[in-house]
Amino acid sequence: MPKAIPYKKGSIIYFEGDTDDRVFILQRGHANITTTDVETRLQVSEQIKQGEFFGVKSAIGHFPREETVMTLDDVVCISMTSQEFEAMFSNNKPLIMKMLRVFSNQLRQIHKKTEAVMNNTEKFNQMDGLFSVARAFYNDEKWQSCEDVCKTYLRLYPSEANNNELKEMLLKSSAYVKKGISSADAIDETSSAATDSSIKMFELPAFKRFQKTYENGQVIITEFERGETFYLIQNGTVQLTKCINDSNKNLDILKAGEFFGEMAILDNTPRSATCIAKGHVECLEFNKANFEMLITGNPQLALILLKIFCKRIYDQKRRLRILVISDPQARLADVFCMFDEMNPKSTTADRRRKFYVSESDIIHWSGLPDNTVKDELKRFVVSRKIEMFDNYIIVNNIADMQRIVESRTESKR
Repeated sequence: MPKAIPYKKGSIIYFEGDTDDRVFILQRGHANITTTDVETRLQVSEQIKQGEFFGVKSAIGHFPREETVMTLDDVVCISMTSQEFEAMFSNNKPLIMKMLRVFSNQLRQIHKKTEAVMNNTEKFNQMDGLFSVARAFYNDEKWQSCEDVCKTYLRLYPSEANNNELKEMLLKSSAYVKKGISSADAIDETSSAATDSSIKMFELPAFKRFQKTYENGQVIITEFERGETFYLIQNGTVQLTKCINDSNKNLDILKAGEFFGEMAILDNTPRSATCIAKGHVECLEFNKANFEMLITGNPQLALILLKIFCKRIYDQKRRLRILVISDPQARLADVFCMFDEMNPKSTTADRRRKFYVSESDIIHWSGLPDNTVKDELKRFVVSRKIEMFDNYIIVNNIADMQRIVESRTESKR
């Protein structure tokens, strides 16, 4: 049962890093919310207004608190558990949609910070941006992806059909695709199916008409294009990339139960990333009109999306923390720490970890040059911190990686 809790001036309602499933509403008084900037490590404060919610993301996403909340005078807060929040507000479409838009903007800001950290010095209009994405796929020999982006470019800009560079890219990539070669890389045969009970409702027959399928290397949405669709992955894996300085850099790997393209629905902005099928992928595709209809007919859908948003924001912030580490060895060590956090073990006694990742995955997540990653991985192998195999990497003691991150990042501050 939600209850009113009084706090004296100067009280800490919760600290950054706390684990707590409560959601709060500031009913009376004033309070500050303080976060640690991922890049600068400086404290950033913002005042909470009366009537505003706080603690929502960490409570319903079941993550550690990302901020500290302190009262500026005597206050009264309404406190409720995440379950009580869901029960009370799952049918409040305006409130949930407002939160979705706020979280969408937060996610976009994280993407912008990620782009800045990865030293993207180029600013494109839509036309030039699409061309740069196609060229980056061409240079990486991602033939299926290159062909798809070239076709999107020609669909949007038919007057460019005589562009010699575009014609060369399209002809060569199409020739490889016809031969059954979608990429110079081996096809990722791994797949994931939705198991999260929160998205079981999407398996109902009513959703069948929204289903789309894609094969390895096919581009589902392209960075810079205008978007009017939103996707939920039912089966398979989708890779998110961003074109930075003429190279497509990995942003994220999404699995069944996760979504992408949501910003087009919520804030009518160009796509901020390219999404590519890794192996066979089944998605549900919603446009803005049927999204609104679905939310109205299924109010809990918005709450489900809110939970997924919380996870996406937490995950993207975690990956940004990797990119701001300047020391190459510490950055790679933090990639392994991230893998460990994403796949927690039931017991902490065993510190040996087996991650089904490759050298190319480490290169993607670290954002470092290929040669730098290869050299640092060799050092880890020589020092027996890791063992490398074709389809997986073993970290012999995950605590070693944690110590490397802590010691080398602290010394840089």
